[in-house]
Amino acid sequence: MSINQIQDEIVEEFSQFDDWIDRYSLLIDYGNELQPLNEKYKKPENIIDGCQSRVWLNAEMENDCIVFSGESDAVLVKGIVSLLIKVLNNHKPEEIINSDLYFIERIGLREHLSPTRSNGLLAMVKQMKMYALAFDAKNKL
Repeated sequence: MSINQIQDEIVEEFSQFDDWIDRYSLLIDYGNELQPLNEKYKKPENIIDGCQSRVWLNAEMENDCIVFSGESDAVLVKGIVSLLIKVLNNHKPEEIINSDLYFIERIGLREHLSPTRSNGLLAMVKQMKMYALAFDAKNKL
């Protein structure tokens, strides 16, 4: 499934709820579905700078695609991590680099986060794209 197809599914799922309390609950459900991050990846170099809560993000190449794993110590942020991983996981670096993550705006996520959480969301997206750039550059060597 393409990045845009996954985003469209998320937009559709969130559009079923008019109330942001329900959307927050859905986001928390996403976080609860996230596999716990292996302790070996909970190291300082995997912490996302710019996040109010602690967020760890790891990326590895498997069969020409990037496999992301992550976790947060805050339930809402863990849901955001889970959404980003759902959208970008198991895609080629160039797909991730060129992706337009429009689902963030379409579900109203950015406007319903505090400024510090919104900055954290941008930091997570930036880090995931940086991993993709690094893997892409390594593949071209």
